[in-house]
Amino acid sequence: MHRFLISAAHKSSGKTTISIGLAAALSAGKHGQRQRSVQPFKKGPDYIDPLWLSVAAGRPCYNLDFFLSPDSELKAQFARHGHDAEVCLVEGNKGLYDGLDLEGSNSNAALARLLDLPVILVLDARGVTRGIAPLILGYQAFDRNIRIAGVILNRLGGRRHESKLRAVIEHYTDVPVIGAVQEDAELALVERHLGLMPANEAAGAERHVAAIGDRIAAQVNLEHLLAVSKTNVALSPPVPPPAQWRSSEKPVRIAIARDAAFGFYYADDLDALVAAGAQTVFFDTLHDAKLPPCDGLLIGGGFPECFLDELEANTRLRTDIRRAIESGLPTYAECGGLMYLARSIDWKGRRAAMVGAIPGDIRMHDKPVGRGYVILEANADHPWRATHNIADTQSPASTTSPAALHAHEFHYSSLDNLPADTRYAYAVRRGHGIDGRRDGVFLHRLLASYTHLRASSGCDWPAQFVQHVRNCVIADHKEPTPCSL
Repeated sequence: MHRFLISAAHKSSGKTTISIGLAAALSAGKHGQRQRSVQPFKKGPDYIDPLWLSVAAGRPCYNLDFFLSPDSELKAQFARHGHDAEVCLVEGNKGLYDGLDLEGSNSNAALARLLDLPVILVLDARGVTRGIAPLILGYQAFDRNIRIAGVILNRLGGRRHESKLRAVIEHYTDVPVIGAVQEDAELALVERHLGLMPANEAAGAERHVAAIGDRIAAQVNLEHLLAVSKTNVALSPPVPPPAQWRSSEKPVRIAIARDAAFGFYYADDLDALVAAGAQTVFFDTLHDAKLPPCDGLLIGGGFPECFLDELEANTRLRTDIRRAIESGLPTYAECGGLMYLARSIDWKGRRAAMVGAIPGDIRMHDKPVGRGYVILEANADHPWRATHNIADTQSPASTTSPAALHAHEFHYSSLDNLPADTRYAYAVRRGHGIDGRRDGVFLHRLLASYTHLRASSGCDWPAQFVQHVRNCVIADHKEPTPCSL
C-alpha cells in the first residue's frame, strides 16, 4: 500500500491541482504505470476540492476534520474508507503547519502524525532559487516527527530554473525532488476553472481532470512517489458504525436536490442517511417540473446565485416545493438551499423570485458574511429535538457543554426582511449564522440554516433527520412513500 499527505508551505501553492493530477494519473495508469485504486481524502471543511478529487479517483472523497471529529474517529474514517485501496492520497488545506491554535493541534502536520503519513510538500517556486534550501530545512527542523518524503516544485520558470533548484536542493538537503511542474498557461486556465466551478457543475469535468492528469504525470516521477510512500502496514477495517435503522421500521424516502446549482454534500453524510433507513432519490431544481414522491426533503449548499434565470424560470417546481413545505413536508436546507427557499435573491442588480417558503430575501455581498468554523447550541425550537438532542455527545474540540454543536459556514449572502416573530433553532456561540446571534429558521416542518452540519460522533444529524421524517409520517397517520428495491 501507499499513503501520503500532499501539503504546501502556504495556501495557493497549487496543491489542489497537483493532488487531482496525481489521483487521475495513478488511477488511470498513465506514463507506464498500471491502474491503481486511489482513495482520496481532503483535510478540513471543503465541498469543491472533494468533488474534483472524486472525479479524478473514481471513488468518493472523504473529509477529515479535527474540529468536527476526535482523533479516534479520524483514524477510523481513514481506515474504513482506505483499507481496500492501493493508494491513499490526503490533500491538506493551507500550509503544513498552519492551524487554529499556537500548538498546531489541528494542522496538516498534526494529521500526518496522527495517521503516520509521509508528507509531499508542494512548493511554489516562482522567484526562488537558492532560498529554496532554507525553506525546506526550516520545515524539516520545525517538527522532527514529520517526515517530508519529497517535494514537488511548482510553477517553474523554465528548465534552467528547474536545474538550479534541483542543484540547490540536492546540495543542501536530503529531500528528494520527485516532481517539477512548469508554469503552464493551459494548466493555469484549468486551475482557475477548478476554483470557480465545482465538478458537479462542469460539463467537461472529466476532460479537465484528464488534462491535469496528463500534465502532472509527465512532470512528476510517479515511480519515485510510490517508492517514498510505500508501507507494509495494512489498514485494518474497523468495526462499522452501528446502523440506526431497525429492519422492523419501514424506510422513508428523502428527495435530495443535486444538480449544477446544488451539490454540496459530504459523501459520508449521504451514506449515513441510508444507514439510518432513508432511500435517497435525487432531483434537478433546474429541469424537473415537480418533486419526486417523498416523505422528506433535503436541499444542500451550492451556488444558486449563478443560476438565477434557470431557477426562477422553473416556476412549477418552485410552486410544488413551497406547497409541500407549507403542507408539512419535513425539510432541511443548508446555505444555498436556504437561499433557494427564500422569497428572492438579489445579485449584481438582478432580483429573481425563488421558492418563497421562507419569508425573507437574500442579498449577495462582495465579501464573506460568514466564514469558518461555527459552534451552535440547539434551543427548544429545534424541530429534531423531540427525536433526541442534536448533539448527543461532547464535541471533540470543546470543553463546553454537550449541547455545543461544531460545524462550519461559508456564505457571501445575508437573509434580510425576516418577520420579527421568526423562530430560530440555534444560538450562535461562534460564527455568524443568520444575524450573528442566531441561525436555523424554523417554520412549518422546515429547518433552514447557513451552517453546514457534518455527520460525526458529536452530531449524527442524518439519523436525527431520518427519525424526524419517520415521526412526521407516523404523526400524519400515513404510510411511508413506497421505496424501490
